[in-house]
Amino acid sequence: MLPVIYSDEFLDHKTGSYHPEKPERLTAIVNALKDAAISTQIDWREPTPSLENTSVMPCLVKAHSPNYINKVREIASTGGGYLDGDTPISPRSYDVALLAVSAWLDGVDAVLSTANPAFVLARPPGHHAESDAGMGFCLFSNAAIAALYALEQPGINRVAILDWDVHHGNGTQAIVELNPHIAYCSLHQYPCYPGTGRATERGFHNNVLNLPLPPDSDIGAYQPLWENKVVPFFTEFQPDLLIVSAGYDALADDPLASINLQPNDYALFTDYCLGLTRKILFGLEGGYELDALAKSVIATIERCLV
Repeated sequence: MLPVIYSDEFLDHKTGSYHPEKPERLTAIVNALKDAAISTQIDWREPTPSLENTSVMPCLVKAHSPNYINKVREIASTGGGYLDGDTPISPRSYDVALLAVSAWLDGVDAVLSTANPAFVLARPPGHHAESDAGMGFCLFSNAAIAALYALEQPGINRVAILDWDVHHGNGTQAIVELNPHIAYCSLHQYPCYPGTGRATERGFHNNVLNLPLPPDSDIGAYQPLWENKVVPFFTEFQPDLLIVSAGYDALADDPLASINLQPNDYALFTDYCLGLTRKILFGLEGGYELDALAKSVIATIERCLV
């Protein structure tokens, strides 16, 4: 059984009729998982309510400034608005974003208690959210927060974050690159939003590995990077936990980028991760073509169940 942490409350972050980061992303995945052959092997779990999870706020303030957190709360409480042109906040967005953080922390607990993978199906996503600014559909930096939380747990001294979203996780990198106990690796299209993630960015402790790929790259371009760069980087780091910012917008069918992966390519990515450790927390980031998104999540989870 693989834990999948999900709540219908994640649908209450409303982004507008034409926004690509919409609630239907989650319903497409959930429906596909419930219809899939692996449905009986999924352990559906509700996240801990954020007000009951005493770790949420202490971990949140390690990643984000109090002024920024208050800004998100105030925009939501006054009826909603925008952090930037791409990042809407609706009346329930602050509460939903806190619940997403709680879900990622629950995911860490699930992985550490079993030494096996778990998957967090939550929104809003997080890897573009910097310490004092949300952007790119993201409110709070879920993966970075989860990594900081994991380092507080017994026996966890090193945490790796792998970001396979098609866009560079500028927020995650900015938050963790000062921490020698966290290693961050991103494979992403370049040039592309948000314009960060150059290969020359190595972190303050040689703990950052950015692997930019040109538009129209396919699995043939990714495999050598996995085998010659990603796996050696994390093998040398020897993480006690691997967190995957699992974005599925590098798919050929995705409307927001120009990489040509297929859903089953994520099965191969997952195999590479499992070769490093079974202590893996996958958490949803991007992915905006609903059918391909759902197929890719299934491909990921299927490999974890082998």
